[in-house]
Amino acid sequence: MRTYYCLSVFIWTYMFHTVDAIPLQEKANSDLPSKSVVDLTKDDGKMLHRTKRGWMWNQFFLLEEYTGTDTQYVGKLHTDQDKGDGNLKYILTGDGAGSLFVIDENTGDIHAAKKLDREEKSLYILRAKAIDRKTGRQVEPESEFIIKIHDINDNEPKFTKDLYTASVPEMSGVGTSVIQVTATDADDANYGNSAKVVYSILQGQPYFSVDPESGIIKTALPDMSRENREQYQVVIQAKDMGGQMGGLSGTTTVNITLTDVNNNPPRFPQSTYQFHSPESVPLGTHLGRIKANDPDVGENAEMEYSIAEGDGADMFDVITDKNTQEGIITVKQNLDFENKMLYTLRVDASNTHPDPRFLHLGPFKDTAVVKISVEDVDEPPVFSKLFYLIEVDEDVKEGSIIGQVTAYDPDAMNNLIKYSIDRHTDMDRIFSIHSENGSIFTLKPLDRESSPWHNITITATEINNSKQSSHIPVFIRILDINDHAPEFAMYYETFVCENAKPGQLIQTVSVMDKDDPPRGHKFFFEPVPEFPLNPNFTIVDNKDNTAGIMTRKDGYSRNKMSTYLLPILIFDNDYPIQSSTGTLTIRVCACDNQGNMQSCNAEALVLSAGLSTGALIAILLCVIILLVLVVLFAALKRQRKKEPLIISKDDVRDNIVTYNDEGGGEEDTQAFDIGTLRNPEAREDSKLRRDVMPETIFQIRRTVPLWENIDVQDFIHRRLKENDSDPSAPPYDSLATYAYEGNDSIADSLSSLESLTADCNQDYDYLSDWGPRFKKLADMYGGDDSDRD
Repeated sequence: MRTYYCLSVFIWTYMFHTVDAIPLQEKANSDLPSKSVVDLTKDDGKMLHRTKRGWMWNQFFLLEEYTGTDTQYVGKLHTDQDKGDGNLKYILTGDGAGSLFVIDENTGDIHAAKKLDREEKSLYILRAKAIDRKTGRQVEPESEFIIKIHDINDNEPKFTKDLYTASVPEMSGVGTSVIQVTATDADDANYGNSAKVVYSILQGQPYFSVDPESGIIKTALPDMSRENREQYQVVIQAKDMGGQMGGLSGTTTVNITLTDVNNNPPRFPQSTYQFHSPESVPLGTHLGRIKANDPDVGENAEMEYSIAEGDGADMFDVITDKNTQEGIITVKQNLDFENKMLYTLRVDASNTHPDPRFLHLGPFKDTAVVKISVEDVDEPPVFSKLFYLIEVDEDVKEGSIIGQVTAYDPDAMNNLIKYSIDRHTDMDRIFSIHSENGSIFTLKPLDRESSPWHNITITATEINNSKQSSHIPVFIRILDINDHAPEFAMYYETFVCENAKPGQLIQTVSVMDKDDPPRGHKFFFEPVPEFPLNPNFTIVDNKDNTAGIMTRKDGYSRNKMSTYLLPILIFDNDYPIQSSTGTLTIRVCACDNQGNMQSCNAEALVLSAGLSTGALIAILLCVIILLVLVVLFAALKRQRKKEPLIISKDDVRDNIVTYNDEGGGEEDTQAFDIGTLRNPEAREDSKLRRDVMPETIFQIRRTVPLWENIDVQDFIHRRLKENDSDPSAPPYDSLATYAYEGNDSIADSLSSLESLTADCNQDYDYLSDWGPRFKKLADMYGGDDSDRD
């Protein structure tokens, strides 16, 4: 509610005074200077008195927020030069002249044309002057004056925020500062009590209070608990006029939150917890969760669980879940139902961040009893060791026992156990195991050099329950036996210069041994017993598992001996001693003065040129392939130059003539005399058709007359032989066709092909004697009514 007060305002009007010879500068500072006017006397001889006239006013005061219907009167301007005849004109200039402030140019009255607000502008400076209407000249110098706006209580206090948010720790003492609120008043603080603000609390008692002058909110009750109530809403009022009746006021809301402190210890909701666990659970298994309640929040509610005491403190453990603040009971050691069936633990829950100020409230921890029952299960067999390591010599005989594994059934029934080898770990089936006692023995010979270690897996299974089984690794190490002879470490290509001197080192040889004796290798070099003294070279043992080959004579000749073979006996010092003979091939080569090889023999020259035996074979094959290609190319070229013997697809061979016409059948006696085949003597040489000019494809080859042989088969065989032995025959296969059906039939021919050569009709009566199968033919040719007539 806004309450306005009306104040009495004295409006000063400007009156004209007559001042006798008093300087205006001696007036008060608030007076404005005036202009003197001097009046002269008449010419009547009287003494003229000099008088000083002017205008003078104090500063004007105007009330803000004027709500009247008429314009608000400010004051009046007047000069002693104004005779009231309307000859003078008053003019107003400066701040707001003409818009906010207007002047009556005849009377000099000043009015406020609009409602003014001190909060917008509290001071206006204006200038006034009087002008003669007739001459337009100023009768008085221009002067300044001030209009001040008097304040009224028209603005209520306003807070800097509409809503404040604050917090204070719970359990705080009385008078603990919470927050400070501030309100401002736009009225003039230097004029009256319009801007004097006083604070008070409207809502939030009796929990909080506010300082009336500073606006600081404080706690009013001791030991306020967040767990009982966390949020409070406080309403604060700011009132001007010093809080007196009629003053304007404004309000704001302050939301206050009580923050948590660790003033509550954890508490278990129950005193005893019960859990069950099979004896076969693996280590680290979670058996259950317990939780203590703490009404605090945040880090004040964080707690840690631990096992205080109990008969299972070494068998179980408790860990804290930081997200849920729960204690998790886990298995620390393997459980055994046959050994112990029930465990009792005491678990503590304590705060991790206790507040020393509230330790007097009691211990910040709680204890609960946890009972764990172990349940019996059928367990798999248990081996006596976690793994087995067996060492065996590599020369052990097949079927020898190299070790043993043992397992037992931990259950009270103590079932029998059988053993087996996981064949995925022994793919070569080198080992086997006795199924009853677990003895491991070999099935195949062992070789350390090929496999120094064998890692197999043994399975123990209960006989009564095959699902209960256990596995264990067995590591078998093969111990070395000196069963390999030393040999050259590499192939040595050794040469000796023809100009070599005695005692010259030509080669240093080293050896290798697949065995691995525990004391390391030691090799010896000697000449073979068959040749204890070599006249050409000397073997020198360097005592460092190497040997040097030294020349023994002065000079060597390639012409006499191009290659020397030097056998060397190599043996070791392990038991049993192994030895071998290595033969060193030494070639005699020509060398320069520095001993650099230049040439040894033909092979050496080829090798020095960079050509090996494989390269020579490849070159030879290329030459052979090239020659074959040349021969084939020449043959094809020769074949293309010859005129083809067969052009038409109808050509077959020999005396073939093309007529390009169709035969006339049996009545055609000029086409071909097939009777020639039956009677070669009737054949005419080079007999051609008389009605058609023939086209000769090949020249007729003259052959030996065969007319003395009337057998067609023999005729054909002779022709075939002639073609096979003919050197002028083409290189490709050709076809020669001879129609031959066999020897003459005893029934003679039934064809009429030879009718042309017969001088008389034939007699077919003999057909009737051939039986019923030839009856039809006998009827056709044998009777008088035969068609032959």
